Amino acid sequence: MSEEIKKETMDDYAQELEDSLKRIHAGDVMEATVVAFDEEGVTVDLDYYAPGRIPAENMSADPFFSCMSDVNIGDQFKAIVTQVDDGSGNIILSKKDADQEYAWEKLQKMKEDRTLISGKISGVSNAGATMYVEGIRGFIPASRLDIRYVEDTEPYLGKQVNVLIHDIDEEGHRLILSAKELLTEAALQKKSEDIKQFKVGSIVKGKVETLKDYGAFVDIGNGISGLLHISQISDKRIKHPKAVLAPGQEIDVMITKIENGKISLSMKAVGESQEQEIEEEASEYKSEYVPNNPFADLLKDINL
Repeated sequence: MSEEIKKETMDDYAQELEDSLKRIHAGDVMEATVVAFDEEGVTVDLDYYAPGRIPAENMSADPFFSCMSDVNIGDQFKAIVTQVDDGSGNIILSKKDADQEYAWEKLQKMKEDRTLISGKISGVSNAGATMYVEGIRGFIPASRLDIRYVEDTEPYLGKQVNVLIHDIDEEGHRLILSAKELLTEAALQKKSEDIKQFKVGSIVKGKVETLKDYGAFVDIGNGISGLLHISQISDKRIKHPKAVLAPGQEIDVMITKIENGKISLSMKAVGESQEQEIEEEASEYKSEYVPNNPFADLLKDINL
């Protein structure tokens, strides 16, 4: 018995027919999926009977953007139709124009979520640096390129950096970025880990960094500094730390307190600790010392 062959009807092709009749016009926003790319541009699937093509210059406003290094098969994004037919049956689109139209909403969400953004510095000036995010030109002030103000921005040109979105002004088309928060958080985390190697009560060698009216800051290693209060410098009362200390001087200090990432030091405690050790050693030596007296052995067994 032969298998009955199902007769195909118009309904079986309803979706395909609808897609074929769907008209695309210049200015339409399309969902595009990358299927191929080369140095000249990107070929995308538009879920349409004709393929889409995005010229390299229409992929991004970022001057450092490269189809060969910044595009992957399967990437999905919005693109705006600029030409329905290029003469070879291709639909020409622009991702760059779509970025300009839809990026601000995405950037706002990235700001709210504190999304870490990695990108390359595309330009520098005395005031700061520029970097493109979602096709939008962002500005990083010199005060936010690093933890401290950056005087010379030239070395940052072409450098890969991590930033957060600091502020957005969509109407003024201004995007302010910042690397400072991420670098500060990383530095604090490292400092917290480094501080764990120090213990209260331990005596360490340090180098005087700066002198203040209230004391001195001393580097005790690995970039960690502690405060040596003026009251902990000497047994004698001094008017200013410079009476005893000088920048660059190497000293022994005792760690007396570690709290909230801050370390308190004392020179006085080192002296007191050394004096106590001397007294303990002297006491121990005295208790073990037996006078060399020959008459003591003769008299020890005699009952008087």
